[in-house]
Amino acid sequence: MSSIIRWWADNKVAANLLMIALIIAGIVAYLRMERELEPYVEFPGAQISVVWRGASPQDIEEQITVRMEEAVSSVEGIKELRSYSNEGVATLVVIGNQDLDEGKFLEELKRQIDSISTFPAAAEPPQLQVFRSRSELMRIAVSGDETVSEQTLKHFAEATRREIGLLGHVPAVELFGVRNEEISIEVSEEELRRYGVSLAEVAQAVGGTSVNISAGNVRSDGGNVQLRTRSQADTQADFENIVVKQMPNGAVVRVSDMAKVIDGFEQVNLLATVNGQRTILVQVMSGPQMNIVKMAKNVHEYFDAASRRVPPGITMTIWQDSSLDYMSRIRLIGSNFLMGLTLVLITLLLFLRPAIAIWVAVGIGTAFAGGLALLPLLDVSFNMISTFAFLLVIGVIVDDAIIVGEAIHSRTEEGEEGLTAAINGTTMVIKPVIFAVLTTMIFFAPWMMLSGGTSEFTRSISLVVILALTFSLVESLLILPAHLSHLKPVNPESRIARFQGAIADSILWVARKVYRPVMIGALRHRYLTAAIFVGGMVLSVGLLTNGLVKTIFFPETESDQVAVTVELPEGTPYSRSLEVLAQIQAGEKALEDEINLSTNGEGELIENWYTRSRDNNILALVKLVPPETRTLTAKETAERLRALIGEVPDAETITVNYKNADTDPPIQYMLNSTDLDALNAAAEDLMVKLRSYDGVYNVVNDVQSATDEIQFDLKPGAEALGITTADVARQVRQGFYGEEVQRLPRDGEDVRVFVRYPLSDRQSLDFLNNIRIRTADGRELPLYAVADIRFEKGISQINRRERRRAIVVSAEVAAERIQEIRSDLAENFFTEFDRNHPLVRRGNIGRAQGEAEFFAEIMTLLLIAIGVAYFLVAVAFKSYAEPILILLAAIPFCFTGAMVGHLVMGFPLSILSYMGIMAAAGVAVNDNLVLIDYVHQLRDRGMDGAQALIEAGTRRFRPILLTSLTTFVGLLPLMMERSMQAQFLIPIGVGLAFGVLFALFVTLFFVPALYGIGADIKRFFGYLVSGHKRPAFDALLDPKRLEEIAPVPAE
Repeated sequence: MSSIIRWWADNKVAANLLMIALIIAGIVAYLRMERELEPYVEFPGAQISVVWRGASPQDIEEQITVRMEEAVSSVEGIKELRSYSNEGVATLVVIGNQDLDEGKFLEELKRQIDSISTFPAAAEPPQLQVFRSRSELMRIAVSGDETVSEQTLKHFAEATRREIGLLGHVPAVELFGVRNEEISIEVSEEELRRYGVSLAEVAQAVGGTSVNISAGNVRSDGGNVQLRTRSQADTQADFENIVVKQMPNGAVVRVSDMAKVIDGFEQVNLLATVNGQRTILVQVMSGPQMNIVKMAKNVHEYFDAASRRVPPGITMTIWQDSSLDYMSRIRLIGSNFLMGLTLVLITLLLFLRPAIAIWVAVGIGTAFAGGLALLPLLDVSFNMISTFAFLLVIGVIVDDAIIVGEAIHSRTEEGEEGLTAAINGTTMVIKPVIFAVLTTMIFFAPWMMLSGGTSEFTRSISLVVILALTFSLVESLLILPAHLSHLKPVNPESRIARFQGAIADSILWVARKVYRPVMIGALRHRYLTAAIFVGGMVLSVGLLTNGLVKTIFFPETESDQVAVTVELPEGTPYSRSLEVLAQIQAGEKALEDEINLSTNGEGELIENWYTRSRDNNILALVKLVPPETRTLTAKETAERLRALIGEVPDAETITVNYKNADTDPPIQYMLNSTDLDALNAAAEDLMVKLRSYDGVYNVVNDVQSATDEIQFDLKPGAEALGITTADVARQVRQGFYGEEVQRLPRDGEDVRVFVRYPLSDRQSLDFLNNIRIRTADGRELPLYAVADIRFEKGISQINRRERRRAIVVSAEVAAERIQEIRSDLAENFFTEFDRNHPLVRRGNIGRAQGEAEFFAEIMTLLLIAIGVAYFLVAVAFKSYAEPILILLAAIPFCFTGAMVGHLVMGFPLSILSYMGIMAAAGVAVNDNLVLIDYVHQLRDRGMDGAQALIEAGTRRFRPILLTSLTTFVGLLPLMMERSMQAQFLIPIGVGLAFGVLFALFVTLFFVPALYGIGADIKRFFGYLVSGHKRPAFDALLDPKRLEEIAPVPAE
């Protein structure tokens, strides 16, 4: 290895060309990298839907849902299986393990579903929709005033969607807040009786006449001519002109004679508005490959042009633009990066020679460029997380360059020539540098092997760190020595050099006059020293167990909007939904008035707001002005808005969310059983317990409220008339739900055509009693004459998980209390709960399940990583014991420092904190390796253990201090950042910075103390085995003997 270093150190041209090549490759990769707000996360999975119109949830469950579950249960790799049986539709959600081959998995799912041959005849073919993890990047609000019809507004929004979808760098575009178009041919019972026809005959006439049929080709000498019948109706007039019946006198009865044709929308109650105007949102969605900056540029250019040609009454506004968030966060991280880099450079300039400091700083850029060059090949985009990783790693990758540069500097100070000093200095520290980088990589490797929702975040950080470390090693061993090979002794006549030298020498003075005596004292009282450090570690654990440092799984970040969602009971009149919507809007208006009053009309809080009510579901999105221009945080806004909205007594759920992260409730438990009564009783008990906790709110389950249901029972004698229950059900369904006669292609979607009774009749129970049931021989009998009608409570939705009926109980609570409540439930409630409900199975889902899986996975991977690190260090030092010393003194005490840091900075401990701790452990191992390796070198030159330990600590004090100091100061700007956008990233910086700061003292005092204790143990067992007493370690620390120790010259 020394020959390789010698060649590169002596060949400055090769070193410079390598550096230039890495920088150019990094620049090219940066220009070509994808840009997105956050890493794209994708789960292998699909949603399978089967429509059976008009069927009850019980029928859906028995005849469709259960059959689909049984069919897919044999597919390998299913992680989660859940289903929902609603009126008219079955939905099966299948999620696979993340390491699956998605193509094969989906193909097998489709094959198993297609193999089902026992679906009801009236059921539509299954529809499989692949999961795509999409989020809204831009929202364009297309609004219309009272002069613009809903149909006109939709057609314009659809045209806008198609045009935006054709732009470059736009992955997908969707419409939100829009109803599907539908044609309804409405025939009253009076008209049917007047013309002597049934609904079925009208439907048959429309379906049989409105068709386009290809009849083949006529092949003649003149060529081929296609034969085609084109009579498919498309407009209201076309349908009105269809002949329903031929009268005996030759006259015809057309649809227009007996029915009203309505070319409109599906009969769903929907009202969506922005600032009070009816609105459709055109949403630009994310995708696996994208460039958010170029996407936004193209959409803005389109928007500017399209805004000038909108029809009268329609307006377009950009309601949301995530590219602004992207640029803001990148600028934020970039400014922190530059400030951190500047602080590192200043630190190096103060304590090392300027030439060394500058070349070390250049090495940081070279390492970053090399890492950037490979990131696109590993499918890592330029996003907020990967950008933050570069900020995080500034102080880490500079460590090996500091160690090499300081070693060369020391050789120069001792009188060696430039090239010789570069070669000898690099060779002296090559082993600790290489193995320190390798162990840091090993500690980061587990974080890129995780599965689950956080995997793409941790993978991005890990890959950036590992690549940067790789190229920092290349730079420090191959490029830096060449740059420092022309280093000359300091010119004592230079005033600047003398000033800088005085500051740099202060470290050496501290090492000799302060650190050395303290270290000797720590060695003399090594057991007390070890006890103090171990006690500190125990106390740090106490910070966690006593709740002084809170824990959360993933840091929460505030969004720039507040979302209010309300779900009313199924079957609630739409007028009540509109009342609740007005109540929310009144709360929003009151909030604006409060802000205006408190700021004398000068403060702003709300930029605009969007509302949507769809049947019994209400949604309000309140878009806030940027954080720096408002007086309330998003959390404070949400809390105040919730108070101003007030109570909604009949709401099943009401949530006010202000977070960017997962919106699932933090506490969720799944209960499932085959016994529905036992399941409901268990759910009620759990909800009562959750409500007993202070601070817990929104305790709900996912069982939808029962709906009123009408049941038909045939009267005695009805069957003698040739009427069956199926006849009654079919004819009632035809009239009220409607008979679908065809689907028309229009603007890229299917428009369904129904034949049914008029809406006014379908809303009347009296009319239901009097509809005519037609027999096979042509008789017409009123419904009340052939069937009894009774009202019952029906089920509106049946939920199943893992092929059993299930209820999910959930609750909201402040993030810092989640773990406390979960622990209390596990220790003091669930044992008795399980005894009281033996037929019910219980399990964690949602966040708790994800957290449990994460910690089980990461602990296994980290233990493997520690084992690999032990193997490497053991091989390097040819020792079984010293790797334990090096690793044991790193990982636990970095955790101690991180606990103190989180307490001081006021942040809860999260999974990002653990990443910071492992990064700190890598730096600590680096320092420990530098110290112990130099101890070995001194002992090889004849020193005893105590002498070597003291001398190594004194001589390596400067590089050990600088590696820790540069890591800490490089992260200071981030830790001091108060922007809301950076808050969730700060814990990883706190874990690293304070872990490294504490590990500095561990390396300087605890490791030597452990080394001395190890010498005592070795002496004791050596005496037991051989009977020969070696000199006691304390004897080696005799003051007179230590005074005689002269500094060991360079080898």
